[in-house]
Amino acid sequence: MEHKRPITILMADDDADDRDFTRSAMRESRLVNELRFVEDGEELLDYLCRRGRYAEPKDSPRPGLILLDLNMPRKDGREALREIKGDPLLRQIPVVVLTTSKTEEDVLRSYDLGANCFITKPVTFEGLVEVVKVLDKHWFQLVELPRTPAPHES
Repeated sequence: MEHKRPITILMADDDADDRDFTRSAMRESRLVNELRFVEDGEELLDYLCRRGRYAEPKDSPRPGLILLDLNMPRKDGREALREIKGDPLLRQIPVVVLTTSKTEEDVLRSYDLGANCFITKPVTFEGLVEVVKVLDKHWFQLVELPRTPAPHES
């Protein structure tokens, strides 16, 4: 099986510990993908639409996958997901909801809004490493992701 190109993963999560655990879990899983972080839905959309501090393409490479927490300040993951999947320039980017929520309402609503996958965050580091390994196998080894230009790219 040929190795696919490394894909930028963009994680939107306001919890610094969760961001650090995810970075460590990726290292532990030997993922070569670049991992970038934003802290809320507003920053996520600024990144994706190249606004403000993300205006330069080198500061905002188009992600091949978004890991999205639902409960964030300013603009939560649900609102951000609705905007991403409603935008013809962004909707092809796969969005994996990775959140502490286990409610059936959040699961159903996330899929209704266009989430590609819903995962409840594991409570242990070892569990997170397993989730990262599954994400790697599914999204970066098996699935063919679209190659599309970033928003506002000429």
